[in-house]
Amino acid sequence: MRALDDILVLDLSRVLAGPWCTQMLSDLGAKVIKVEKPGAGDDTRGWGPPFLTDPATEEKGDAAYYLAANRGKHSVTIDMATPEGQELIRHLAAKADVLVENYKLGGLKKYGLDYDALKAVNPRLVYCSITGFGQTGPYAPRAGYDFMIQAMGGMMSVTGEKDALPGGGPQKAGIAIADLSTGLHAVIAILAALNQRHRTGRGQYIDLGLLDVQVSMMSNQAQTYLVGGKAPARAGNGHAAIVPYQAFPTQDGHLIIAVGNDGQFAKLAEVLGHPEWAADQRFILNRSRVEHREVLVPLLEAETRRFPSAHLLDALERRQIPCGPINTMDKVFDDPQAQARNLRQEVPHALAGTVPTVASPLRLSDSPVIYDRGPPLLGEHTEVVLGDLLGLDAPAVEALRAKGVV
Repeated sequence: MRALDDILVLDLSRVLAGPWCTQMLSDLGAKVIKVEKPGAGDDTRGWGPPFLTDPATEEKGDAAYYLAANRGKHSVTIDMATPEGQELIRHLAAKADVLVENYKLGGLKKYGLDYDALKAVNPRLVYCSITGFGQTGPYAPRAGYDFMIQAMGGMMSVTGEKDALPGGGPQKAGIAIADLSTGLHAVIAILAALNQRHRTGRGQYIDLGLLDVQVSMMSNQAQTYLVGGKAPARAGNGHAAIVPYQAFPTQDGHLIIAVGNDGQFAKLAEVLGHPEWAADQRFILNRSRVEHREVLVPLLEAETRRFPSAHLLDALERRQIPCGPINTMDKVFDDPQAQARNLRQEVPHALAGTVPTVASPLRLSDSPVIYDRGPPLLGEHTEVVLGDLLGLDAPAVEALRAKGVV
């Protein structure tokens, strides 16, 4: 048994935040019906390169971007702009436990697929709306994209090198952190709403805004401003409240040294050949090291440059000083810890046979994630889903297909 194998999810979302949420629900066992536009599908199917290639014809298939967020789902093509398509979705929603959508404010109301309309046919429905700015406020009608949300929510104000240094200035994260974080928060909210439904028998509406999530993810940086009254600034790879806690140069590259307490600093000083640093009043406590950062960091850098990365890494690990290499993705999956944890998995795929995928980090002892369903082809499950859930026979589905409804 899987944790959510009694849950049916109707996925009307596209791109990343919504699909990331529904992929995680699928990993946990939910049956996820991904509704896509006939002939087009999720925008990310075309967001490449790279693309999955048909081994027989060499033709390009779906992009890696799409494959990353749609594992384990059932793809059904329905044109919701048609009355017949709207009716099909209403019938599916009547059977669903959860609906996830990320249309702009009011985008589904004109189709009769908004929460109030669907609650009337399924009072137990948990309906999750994901937008850039939520359902209220002056920005609610605006479209919201991860890059602009990172900027507006403060992420880019603390990410990147200091303005005065080469390469300084605002920098976005290397992943779509606002989208991914919103997907995770959507899962949390949905699971909470399902638990509430166990007590009340009623579903509810979930209003998730990317900006709200991004601001909450600022965490200690936001709280630093709220308490201290001063907006934090960019610090490159350094940490505003811990020293040394950053990337350091070596003979052949860089590595991370993350000293979390004064005892670890004393051991670091010994490894680097300067045990006297641990007794220096400027460096003896973390608060004094933060105060004298501009003195200490150059001293540390001068010593770390003398070592090859592998040699220094080994020396630090033997003294249990937190450290690590800065891996590219190929080295991530070659790492023995990643291999021991099986972070690369293979899932079935109707076109390629199998495709690689990144493992779920959720490790449940009694209901583990099972990698038996890959990302679906566009419309791959239309006939099966409409037959099994709505009782439509093959001629009925073909009639809808002839009209362009599915």
